[in-house]
Amino acid sequence: MKTLFLLRHAKSAWDSPATGDHDRPLAPRGEKAATLVGRHLAAHHARVDLVLCSTALRAVETRKRVMAAMGPPFPPVEHERGLYLCGARTLLERLRDAPDTATGLMLIAHNPDLHELAEELAGGGHHDDPHRHRHALTEKFPTGACAVLVFQTMHWRDLDLGAGRLADFVQPRKLS
Repeated sequence: MKTLFLLRHAKSAWDSPATGDHDRPLAPRGEKAATLVGRHLAAHHARVDLVLCSTALRAVETRKRVMAAMGPPFPPVEHERGLYLCGARTLLERLRDAPDTATGLMLIAHNPDLHELAEELAGGGHHDDPHRHRHALTEKFPTGACAVLVFQTMHWRDLDLGAGRLADFVQPRKLS
């Protein structure tokens, strides 16, 4: 069984118009949100063995805050420019290349790619209420949100559309 954490970067700052999109840092609200999401994941015993993270500054800062809030042991991280606004299909292909030694895999990226990927992968809903999380996911994938999907496969290369069960959809505004 594999668990995939699809984490959208937290709210970024728009203070400096001279700053390019790739180099925008987190806003104070984003910093708080990333910490809240990390605490939530830790409290729910999330296990992450590998993190794939966009090189955009807001994604890197989100990763640092989420991981710090989750606490050790800290998983290895691969920062990849190719995860920055690349399309849902490219994200899926990258996930399929992940090592099978990683049971829990976190992908930190951007919308609309991440939202599209989450919707395509989520076939089944939460085991208690199959529509609760699925409905929230189809409406919006807000900054700082994390979709937790569980797959019955033993190999990332076998990741298939609609094969995931949406176990949780963590939204920062619902945690504060």
